[in-house]
Amino acid sequence: MAVGRSALGDADQASALSDALSLPNLGIVRPRDVRDYSVLLFLDDQGLGLQLTGKGAPGPVRAEFVTGKMGYRREHGGGAGQLVAKAVGLHKTRAHLHVLDATAGLGQDAFVLAGLGCRVTLFERNPVIHALLADGLARAGLNVDCAPIIERMTLRQGSSIDWLASADPGAADVIYLDPMFPHRDKSALVKKEMQVFQRVVGDDDDSEALLAAALSAAGYRVVVKRPRKAPAIAGPEPTMRVEGKSSRYDVYALKALPEPR
Repeated sequence: MAVGRSALGDADQASALSDALSLPNLGIVRPRDVRDYSVLLFLDDQGLGLQLTGKGAPGPVRAEFVTGKMGYRREHGGGAGQLVAKAVGLHKTRAHLHVLDATAGLGQDAFVLAGLGCRVTLFERNPVIHALLADGLARAGLNVDCAPIIERMTLRQGSSIDWLASADPGAADVIYLDPMFPHRDKSALVKKEMQVFQRVVGDDDDSEALLAAALSAAGYRVVVKRPRKAPAIAGPEPTMRVEGKSSRYDVYALKALPEPR
């Protein structure tokens, strides 16, 4: 992996990323022409993206909240009827919950929950994905419609397992987990986001320890996102499941959600 940029990419930001992540800085490049690195952290006029290299590679993956899918959801009803909101329990309480997203990734579910009034703490331990998310949050914070949502989101770096293991019970009202799940079906077409994530992050092999740590620190419930047909994480049986077309949410309820504050 290396850092690169277009002619419109921020040179200072590229240099800072190169130093912080100990990655080569290629300067101004065209990703399709790069042969020595399979993935770039690439800066252009749209911000920071994770870009596969070589001819025919898909476009960059970004943490994007203003436009695209997240912008559409924000403008056209990202309400409490969404599956993640139901799993967290927002249809049952009007309290402004503190949700800890222990595996933040690109922050999409956290943004939905923050848009519904939750205060969300995000942990992302992979430094490359953390850089993408930090860039996306910073850009969204400059948008007049997104800024109030971003103010409810706090990004932290490092292992959430370590933080949860030392946290007091009730450190967060709800703890949300979306661990990387191994995709074994070689014939399936995997979305470009997942292609790049698997290249950079790999599978999460400590999901069982993460669930145990979350259960010891959550105040009201733990919610785990899984592919719809995947087994539950080893440990106690979920209290309930919220199922969608391709994914589901395993809910571990610890006690009743709070009354409105």
